[in-house]
Parts: sequence; C-alpha cells; structure tokens
Amino acid sequence: MSVSGNQLIALLPLLILAGTSIVVMLAVAVHRDHKLSAILTFIGLAAAFACLWIAAPVVPLQVTPLLMLDRYALFYIGLIVAASMAFVLLSYGYFERCEGDHDELYILLLVATLGSTVLVASTHFVSLFLGLELLSVALYGMIAYRHSRPLPLEAGIKYLVLAAVSAAFLLFGMALVYGALGTMQFGEIAVRLARADFDRWLVLPGLALIVTGFGFKLAVVPFHLWTPDVYQGAPAPVTAYIATVSKGAMFALLLRLFYRSGAHDLAPVFVVFSIIAVASMIAGNLLALLQNNVKRILAYSSIAHLGYLLVAFQAAGDLGPTAVTFYLVAYFVTTMGAFGVVTVLSDGSSEAENLEDYRGLFWRRPALAAVFTAMLLSLAGIPVTAGFIGKFYVVAAGASSAMWALIVILVITSAIGLFYYLRIIVAMYGQPAESPAPLSMLAPAGRLVLALLTALLVWLGVFPGPLLSVIRNALAGSA
Repeated sequence: MSVSGNQLIALLPLLILAGTSIVVMLAVAVHRDHKLSAILTFIGLAAAFACLWIAAPVVPLQVTPLLMLDRYALFYIGLIVAASMAFVLLSYGYFERCEGDHDELYILLLVATLGSTVLVASTHFVSLFLGLELLSVALYGMIAYRHSRPLPLEAGIKYLVLAAVSAAFLLFGMALVYGALGTMQFGEIAVRLARADFDRWLVLPGLALIVTGFGFKLAVVPFHLWTPDVYQGAPAPVTAYIATVSKGAMFALLLRLFYRSGAHDLAPVFVVFSIIAVASMIAGNLLALLQNNVKRILAYSSIAHLGYLLVAFQAAGDLGPTAVTFYLVAYFVTTMGAFGVVTVLSDGSSEAENLEDYRGLFWRRPALAAVFTAMLLSLAGIPVTAGFIGKFYVVAAGASSAMWALIVILVITSAIGLFYYLRIIVAMYGQPAESPAPLSMLAPAGRLVLALLTALLVWLGVFPGPLLSVIRNALAGSA
C-alpha cells in the first residue's frame, strides 16, 4: 500500500523519533559521550514536538488501516514527547552522578517514546500490539539499566514477567473478539457490536481478557502487585517515565479503543470498570498509608489516581473524555515534578527514597521543599493546583452520569490520601533528627525542569481555560 505525501507529513513526529534513535545509536557506535547522546536525543524530541504544527493542517488522516493521525493523536503525542524531553533533562544530571556509560538509555527512551506514540494513534489490534511491545521491551532495559545493583535488576525481571503475562491476555482477548466479529479495526468492531446477533459468548470474554491486559499495564487493582517493587527498584527518572508516559499512553489508547469500538456502552464493561475503579481508589490509598518509602507511597498513590481516572472514563457524553484528558495532563505535570525532586536528590550510590531522607529538607533546600510541597498538594487535589481542577472535572463528569456511589468513594479516599501526602510535607518542614549530610549542587537542567513544572502546575490550577479549549478541539477533531 502506497503512502501519500500528506500521510508522510502526518507521520513526521513518529518518523523523526525513529530516525533519532538510529542517529543516537550510530553516534554511540562511533564515540561514547553521555552529553552528546543526551543532546542528540533532546534535539530529536524537540524536532518531533515542533513537527506537530506541520502535521496539524493535514489531519485527520487514516494512515493505512493501522493508524489514525487526528488532533486527538497529535495532542497525546505532544504530551508524551514533552514528558520525554523532561525525562532527558532530569536523567542527564542523575546518570552523570553514576559510574559507567549511559548512552544506551537514550536509545531505549526513544524506542519507548515511539511505541507510546504508536499506541495513541492506533485504530487496529495489530498497531496496538506493535506499539505495546515497542514500549514494553524498551522499558525492560530502562528499569534494569543499573544492572550492577540488585533492586533495579529485580524490578526489571518482575516487569518483564508481568508484561509478558499482560501481552498474553491481550492477544488471547483480541483473538476472541476477532473470532466473533471478524475484524480487528476499532471502527468496524463498533459496527458489528451494534448488531443484535453478535456472539456475546466470545466477545464478552474477549473484552474481559483485554481489560485484564490493560489492567496490568495501568497497574489498577487487582493487577497492581508489580507497581511498588518496580517503582522502588527502577532509577528515579525511569520511575517518572513509567508513571507518566507509559500509563498515559495506555490510558489514551483505552479511551480510543473502548469509545471508538462501542464497547464502552456495554453494561458488563461498565460493571467491570466500576469494580476496578472502586478497588483501586480504596486499596491504593489505604496501602499508601502503611509505607515509609517515598517511591512506594507515590506508587500506591498512582494506583489510586488511575482509579479516579476510571470514574471519568465511565461517564457518558463529551465531559468524560475531556475530564480524563485534563486529569492526565495534570497527572503528568505533578508526577513528573514529584519524581523529579526524588531524582535531583538522589546520587550515584543511593536513591532519596526513604521518608527520613526528606526530614528537614526545607532547612537545607527551601526551594526544593517548596516544589515538592506543591506537587504533593496537587496530587491531594488542593485548590490553586492543576490536581484540584483535574479532580473537579472528574467529579463533574461522574455527576453528569449520576455515578454518585463512585463519586462518594472518590471524595472519601481522596481525604484519606491527604494524610500520607501530609506525612511527607511534615517531614520536610520538621527539624532533622541529626546533622544531615551536605547536599550536592543541583544540575541546571534539573532546576529548569522543576521550575517549569511548578509554574505549569500553578498556571493550570489558576487558568485552566486555554488548556481546556485545546483539549475540546482535540477531542472534537478525533475521528
């Protein structure tokens, strides 16, 4: 099948990501230089981001039956690429403090980002699986990148096993749906589900297996057991990438798959997602209360936040996708900022992950403590932060569909979540128990990222209108 000029223009961001990975790989083969690899990666990501404006005039455009490049896809590609650029700036300072060569990390990052962009543009089971495997295989290496240490290696193996299980469930589910409906295209699935004579005994088990596969990737209850161990074991910037880009891409795909295929309107699907949402909100917040490790607290917090997202996902009408998308943007900014603080405080020998590592941080690094406080308050949904506006829209979406039981659970569990966020804040502003070791200077790139994320956090919390307008245009332009 030939590809037209407009289709190549629409594919430019993806082509640049693929080309940059090859350029960085060749540069590493010729001469190892951590700084050069980071610069080339950042330039490639920036070029892919800039090309979104070149691709915008020619979309929406179906590129083969596999990919739909529309405003929805371009919006999420922009979000993913922007988060990857932040990752490069944070990881450069982090890995500069570690021994050894780290050039391959940026190749893995580019491949993972390419897989994520394929996911958000997918309209076919084949492209879904290809994008998922591109993302997953790269993440195995990124998680276990510091292989000389036991925890990253253990985390990488756990993610490998569970990602393989997730892929198996997805494949089996897709096979059942294909066997029942005879198509793997999301739009065609909707047409055939609209008929009253489709085979429910194959379609519903198939959808259940697909939901199970997504559940592992999104780390929602009861598929969440890998999350705290992988978050704790992975290098801090990689943890930030998993929590944002990986989960964001999967949720964007979930939204497109279930809305475009019509599966979102099936009553059994609503029941299953409601149970998962309730279990994630309750278990995520309660288990976070028991933790003294900051990375594990944020891991369980992410499980709860995916439960909140599922409440908006369940809503009917246009408000649900709008709430999901805004919440994902707020979640990206906040989570990247929170793990960014963990990253800049970590050194080559240990991660700043224990609660005691943050005791008295305000008296040593007041600006850093203020940034972390803002991120934690946003995660808790306190006003004048992006997290508050995100939760407001999630509640509004739930109320628009009269999902009062889910809303009540969301409000109660959010109040519980405030407690463990305040534990970290109290530790930061308390007096240190003993004379702390001096902190190293922050890398300029790390300072820049944290400053931008904090400014964006407050801006979205005070002036959400411009972003909401962009989101509505993106959703209206989806095909």
